[in-house]
Amino acid sequence: MKAILQRVLSASVAVEKEVVSSIGKGVLVFAAVAPGDTEKEAETLAAKVLKLRLWDDDTGGRWRKSVMDIGGEVLCVSQFTLLASTKKGNKPDFHGAMGGEEAKRLYEYFFEKVQQGYVADKVKNGVFQAMMEVALVNDGPVTLELSAGQKPTPAPTPKPTPSQQH
Repeated sequence: MKAILQRVLSASVAVEKEVVSSIGKGVLVFAAVAPGDTEKEAETLAAKVLKLRLWDDDTGGRWRKSVMDIGGEVLCVSQFTLLASTKKGNKPDFHGAMGGEEAKRLYEYFFEKVQQGYVADKVKNGVFQAMMEVALVNDGPVTLELSAGQKPTPAPTPKPTPSQQH
């Protein structure tokens, strides 16, 4: 799973010109489900969204408070385009995003985990697979990329020097 997290002063989602969700101070989360993702990745990402320290404390300490610490709100928006590949040509390739019912199930599971980890009525949602208009006032700006379940790229194996070869 991949997410873009933005610290916001406010954010809203409209579908067909009708506002379906809005929040005040908090975080806007764009989330995408990749093939191979499981409930474990959804749980990991949900916990990270809630625990990531994006705000300063009252004494000026930097990056000390989470959205829960400040009593902020969370707006989750499904966005499969986060997993697009643009390596070949000029048209995005979306094969890196999970499709259909399984993507919807895992995204909804992620959303439920964010709600369960916090105060349910402070966690809002967009509309899965809808064409949405997302408005936000970015605070900072602070924008972070999060991922769960990505396999780390192995470090290259160093070639032995001539003195190491016997």
